[in-house]
Amino acid sequence: MASIYRKQTIKVSISIIDAVPLYFAIFILGLILLASIRESSSTSEPVKGNLLLGRPCDEIYVVGEGETLHTISDKCGDPFIVEHNPHIHDPDDVFPGLVIKITPSKPRKLSR
Repeated sequence: MASIYRKQTIKVSISIIDAVPLYFAIFILGLILLASIRESSSTSEPVKGNLLLGRPCDEIYVVGEGETLHTISDKCGDPFIVEHNPHIHDPDDVFPGLVIKITPSKPRKLSR
């Protein structure tokens, strides 16, 4: 009788020990999600175009509200945006969210 009770106790202990890493991983994931929500909600000013942390132009650029190819070209130093982006059929039809490739040929201007 004592042997059966001991086996059951050992099985329960082992199952608890096996569950601890799972609960710890869920706890850590929750902390990470909570930190990312707090971090993203602390931004009170919307980001326009790629003006993020003083880096206005990267190789891949997402067009922001009110931007034109001319303003992007001046800001990023790439006078050949249309030539490098064959998916742009009409240079006047640029919209927010359009992804373009930037190849700067002169030093970039840092503007806000």
